[in-house]
Amino acid sequence: MPSPHPPEFRRRAVELARQGDQSMVQLAKDLGISRSCLQNWVNQADADENSGGGGKGGSDRLTTAEKKELAELRRRNRQLETENEILKRAAAYFARENVLPK
Repeated sequence: MPSPHPPEFRRRAVELARQGDQSMVQLAKDLGISRSCLQNWVNQADADENSGGGGKGGSDRLTTAEKKELAELRRRNRQLETENEILKRAAAYFARENVLPK
């Protein structure tokens, strides 16, 4: 599902929040989003910028790239589990077929 706000809107909102000219509450209200939404965007931007390319950069938050990779790995894992279950059932079917008298 695509995000309701384009990436450029998010980047600009984070820039404005970091300037500190307005409170987070007022800025979020002006932008038509919740304060918690804006705070999440700022936190995510901090995690992305502080990742340093190799680790989490001292943050407990996953970077956007790590979140995307995790989602893809979870999808692939579900697919492999499904394929494995199909193979188990097929093996059991053919094993049973070879044992039963004809």
